[in-house]
Amino acid sequence: MTDERGTAVIVAVEGIDGSGKGTQAKRLAQAMAAGGVKVELMSFPRYGETFFGRRVGDFLNGRFGELSELDPFLVSLLYSGDRYESREVILEKCRSAELVIFDRYVPSNIAHQTAKVAANERAELREWIEHIEYEIFRLPRPDRVILLDTPVDVSQELIDRKEKRTYTDQAKDLQESNVPYMKKVRDAYQTLAALDENWSLINVVDDHGLRSMESIGADIFAIAQSALGRTVEQVS
Repeated sequence: MTDERGTAVIVAVEGIDGSGKGTQAKRLAQAMAAGGVKVELMSFPRYGETFFGRRVGDFLNGRFGELSELDPFLVSLLYSGDRYESREVILEKCRSAELVIFDRYVPSNIAHQTAKVAANERAELREWIEHIEYEIFRLPRPDRVILLDTPVDVSQELIDRKEKRTYTDQAKDLQESNVPYMKKVRDAYQTLAALDENWSLINVVDDHGLRSMESIGADIFAIAQSALGRTVEQVS
């Protein structure tokens, strides 16, 4: 770890839309804080807080065209730009906390954009995105990525239950409404998890159906605690 980012452990909570990332990231932050951990939580995209975040909202509302009309590398720059504008905020959180939790981070950009290209183009696109975000923009790499693996039919049901979002008036945005695309994104996430030992995959559904929020949260807490390298008391 560099002095610039301090000594914070960074955990990114990832998954396709509707997988419960935002809810579980907040639950994790609350549980860790209750256990005495100095924790910071940050969500991406920052739709209303950065120039690029607002452009991501425009993209998801279809302002720039359909998914099939847009080059995924160029789309990736919107998400990368949002984090670059947020870099000082990210680093300040890393310097002031023991644990920083991201509700979506660089891996989300990689999964969504590589899902749009042919299999033989994915490695190159992943390298481009990582080079921009981690090398050119010098964003800190996550220490652990937690993937909430969710079947697309289940995620679609959960999206339908979401409250109104700030960046769109639609029930489902450009990506959420495209089921074949969401299946490719899930596959991309699973591939990334299989390639990197710093990823942990949690099944949101088991043989009995959708798992409880508490059960999933317990798994996430255990993984984050392991990343911290110490025991954290769970306060009921």
